[in-house]
Amino acid sequence: MAPAPAAPAPPSAWQQAMANAYASPIPIKKTNLGHALTSEWTKIKSVRSTMWTLGIFLLLVIGIGLLAVANTDPEDYRDVPFTIPAFFGLILGQICLITLGVLVTSSEYGTGMIRTTFTASPQRYRVLAAKALVFFVIAFVVSAGSIFFVGLVASGAHSGPGVGEVSWIDTVFKGGLYVSLLGVLALAVGSMLRHSAGAITTMLGVVLVPAILPAFLGIWDSTRKLGEKMTDYNAINSLAEIFKIDASFASGGGTAQLVLLVVVTAAALGGAFALLEKRDV
Repeated sequence: MAPAPAAPAPPSAWQQAMANAYASPIPIKKTNLGHALTSEWTKIKSVRSTMWTLGIFLLLVIGIGLLAVANTDPEDYRDVPFTIPAFFGLILGQICLITLGVLVTSSEYGTGMIRTTFTASPQRYRVLAAKALVFFVIAFVVSAGSIFFVGLVASGAHSGPGVGEVSWIDTVFKGGLYVSLLGVLALAVGSMLRHSAGAITTMLGVVLVPAILPAFLGIWDSTRKLGEKMTDYNAINSLAEIFKIDASFASGGGTAQLVLLVVVTAAALGGAFALLEKRDV
């Protein structure tokens, strides 16, 4: 005959204590991307660098834009969109978004707060995704809103017969999207380099070198085509294409430049996500 099963052992003292332990009335929820977004929104709106960089960006785009509006006549807008005054401010303003994009990631590494962030959210990819999403939305709203405001003022001040025939609403979307993507690219570079000064210097090189180098590449026949491509796709001429500043530019409205920037930004983000999982904090 099979032996009878042994009776279960009585619970020990510590097991009885754990059974009577305090249970928190606060419900336990599984963390998700929404929590990370809330956390990053709280961070980015509570630091001074955000207010300073965005404030200077608005001052440059709107201030220079309104100054240009005040010094132009209705005839100046016959072949260009009303948002053209905002273009001159964006040339400088894009540096503000680049700087802020770098600081969103690199500043936490500089202060060591990134350890606390990753302790609270061990899913590192979620943290970087939340940073990129929050920054992109803020940058796009601010940049597109400032471009739209300048265009609205220019259209009200210089409307007339034969003026304003060039569509300008698309320049609001494309212009805001372009400088916002530059900021996200800077965010990815900041995540990879983990050093504010190094990342900002790298991004300034990305923006300025392609605008300067074609003057030297055009000297030799073997590098002239490369210089021409750099001229077409550097940040300044890309914005000029988007804002239809000159009829000599291609008729694509900056679509090709936007596509290239999307590809480069996506590749940089992919590299940032890959390095984030391989490195120690």
